[in-house]
Amino acid sequence: MQRYTPTAVEEASAPRQDAGFTAEFLRVRQLAERGVANAQHSLGFMYFNGQGVPQNYELAVAWYRQAANAGLEHAQYNLGVMFQKGQGGEVDFAEAAHWYQLAAEQGYAAAQYNLGWLYAKGQGVAQDTEQARHWFAKAAEQGDPGAQNNLGMMYDTGKGVPQDFAQAIMWYRKAAEQGYARAQFNLGLRYDNGQGVAQDARQALGWFRKAADQGYAAAQFNLALRYDKGQDVAADPAKAIHWYTLAAEQDHVSSQFNLGLIYDNGHGVARDEQLALKWYRRAAELGHAAAQNNLGQRYDHGQGVAQDYRQAAHWYHQAAEQGFPAAQYHLALLFEQGHGVPRDQQEAIFWYRKAADQGHLRAQFDLGLRYEHGQGVPQDARKALAWFRRAAEQGYVAAQFMLGQVYDRDDGPAPDLAQANAWYRKAAEQGHTLACFTLGLRYDNGQGVPRDFKQALSWYLAAARQGHARAQLNAGLMFRTGQGTEPDAEQAERWLSEAARNGQKIRGQV
Repeated sequence: MQRYTPTAVEEASAPRQDAGFTAEFLRVRQLAERGVANAQHSLGFMYFNGQGVPQNYELAVAWYRQAANAGLEHAQYNLGVMFQKGQGGEVDFAEAAHWYQLAAEQGYAAAQYNLGWLYAKGQGVAQDTEQARHWFAKAAEQGDPGAQNNLGMMYDTGKGVPQDFAQAIMWYRKAAEQGYARAQFNLGLRYDNGQGVAQDARQALGWFRKAADQGYAAAQFNLALRYDKGQDVAADPAKAIHWYTLAAEQDHVSSQFNLGLIYDNGHGVARDEQLALKWYRRAAELGHAAAQNNLGQRYDHGQGVAQDYRQAAHWYHQAAEQGFPAAQYHLALLFEQGHGVPRDQQEAIFWYRKAADQGHLRAQFDLGLRYEHGQGVPQDARKALAWFRRAAEQGYVAAQFMLGQVYDRDDGPAPDLAQANAWYRKAAEQGHTLACFTLGLRYDNGQGVPRDFKQALSWYLAAARQGHARAQLNAGLMFRTGQGTEPDAEQAERWLSEAARNGQKIRGQV
């Protein structure tokens, strides 16, 4: 006599107690046990959702498998989803792809879409953009909005297909008109930049708003930016904060950071240090480098928190490792000073250089100073000159003045009086006090420039107004003697008195 062996489903569900189950569950189970595929799928659905029975993913998998083996496409799809998500067992992309393939070949759009994703990502199957496009197209032609959007993105980027903006716009629009938020956002972007369609700010704003109203964080951020900057809409800080907050609560890090900036600067709202700190922290914890740098500065200076150099170093380091130059510079300062980290000149130089190589002006200037004085590096006047020049050419006024001084030295790496005066002028035109005074001296004495008392007085006055005592003295003497101007006893007395108050002895012109 042949020995009876229970099925996997029976094994999983034994011992069986019918008390407490709904009549519907019992009816469906009876049909499922008789091999009715639709009932097997329904029973799997009940176990998956805890509908009339305690939720049990393992039994859901078992019953879905029975129906899937019978060829029921929606059971094959549901089984694929469970293997893809690791529900009722370990994640198994290959098994998921197998069941999606079976359902997709029967024309099941959702399975075609998911199979396309697995080919796009190379999960459970070899990555294959042509296969991804094939299955997205199959689902898109059946009206699946996610597939339509993804097909639009492939045409948009030329990934797996020849780039074709018109095709991209067509598929985006099909999905967007079905209310698919990501496609609405993508369509908004195309109207915003005029790619594939005529640029149209009104259309862009309309599609962004549709996506934002559905909770799509990127669209909410984009809408917030417009209200924040007054781009295509009247600037409205309250609306900007509203949309930033909705996106920020979804962990959209750029929205969190921008909220931090708004509350930090009091832009359209009362300044609130604690709210700024809250949003900087949330963005920083999600890896936003600028937020990490700003949080580091809070701990560095004890702004809104107790001063804590260790915490400052931690956050600066997080941002510095991401290549954020301001954080690299701030971390260098901590290593130089031994704040929150062991004092280490070599580590400081390492981070100064990292920041300087990325164009951080203060880092370039400070690195120039270190080569100028041999601080942490071998003294090297030419390297100092090179770093000063990099910062000076970007308009950094202190570097412009230092570059003037380097060219001014007879024993320097490149003595050049004309270059020195040119850089002094650039710095003076930005209001650098010592550069103004130095340029005054040059015109006063005719050093590298034609002697010009009027110009000399003009530059002395520019420095004198900033409190430079020797410039005040020289301006006073020029007003007294009428050099570069008509004699003016009142102006002479004013500037000589200012010079005296600032400790400058009145002996004669310097």
